[in-house]
Amino acid sequence: MTNPVTPTDRQFLKHFSMVIGFLVLVMFALIGLALLLYSHHPPPVNPSHVEEVQARIAPVGGVYAGDTGRAALQAAQDAAKKAAEGQVAYGGTLDGKTIFGNLCQTCHTNAATGAPVITDKSAWAPRVAEGLETLVKHATEGFQGKDGKLMPAKGGNPSLTNEQVKATVEWMLTQVK
Repeated sequence: MTNPVTPTDRQFLKHFSMVIGFLVLVMFALIGLALLLYSHHPPPVNPSHVEEVQARIAPVGGVYAGDTGRAALQAAQDAAKKAAEGQVAYGGTLDGKTIFGNLCQTCHTNAATGAPVITDKSAWAPRVAEGLETLVKHATEGFQGKDGKLMPAKGGNPSLTNEQVKATVEWMLTQVK
């Protein structure tokens, strides 16, 4: 039997193997160079890493028993209430114009959203006829009209208080009457 690999093929395989071997050596050299460079310049550390870890591993709830537990529960509830009060939108302002400018203006000045435009008194007439309480209820709880148009609860900002919503609705009514 004769050898199926010709001398030309053998020469090609020899050169091809040498090229592949050289490329493997270059690859390891580049990996070594990269390791050397990055050992002198480590990636920056996230400054809030410790807080993120603490938030992830914090207990979800607590067990309170007896008088000591009752006091701890009361303290936890007070802290939660104080934190919730700090989350009131727009610093707790009752200025309807300010809240409208920051939140409501997007929908109520753009006819494309389907919300009644603040300058269109004819679109507001049937709504004004329903009365202040109904409008405040719809603005606070959200409302979907017969035409499918949607008013999200609290304008889509759950941190608004009911008083802020009422003040904003009252201000809007002064603009559309």
